[in-house]
Amino acid sequence: MKNLKNKSLRLLWLCIGFLAMGFGAVGVVLPVLPTTPFLLLASFCLAKGSVRFHKWFTGTKLYKKHLESFVQNRSMTLKTKFSLLIPVSCMLLLAFLAMSNAYGRIFIVVLIVFKYVYFFTKIRTIPAGQKFLPETEG
Repeated sequence: MKNLKNKSLRLLWLCIGFLAMGFGAVGVVLPVLPTTPFLLLASFCLAKGSVRFHKWFTGTKLYKKHLESFVQNRSMTLKTKFSLLIPVSCMLLLAFLAMSNAYGRIFIVVLIVFKYVYFFTKIRTIPAGQKFLPETEG
């Protein structure tokens, strides 16, 4: 029974992973759909579901172009940072406008500020086209 439950859970992780990967791939060509968050989700889910599928995913061009630099050294291009921050900020602003609760609005503002501070202080920015940060001497 436990083995069946584990297999079902792994299958669920794989389904979510492939679905997220599909949304991420569509996000490459549709500017309104963010690519990176879906690919991060796909990587996580595929790792939970199957080592073989996770290895396959990390070898794809899609992964190498959009996630590899972040996963290996916590760095992103400025374009990638804004492609993540802007859609989420827009959704949060819509929630802010729809909400009448002052505490909820304050929470949303704090969340937006925290996201931008985190992205620009904890995740290094690399030039466009560069995949990795150069080695520093010393």
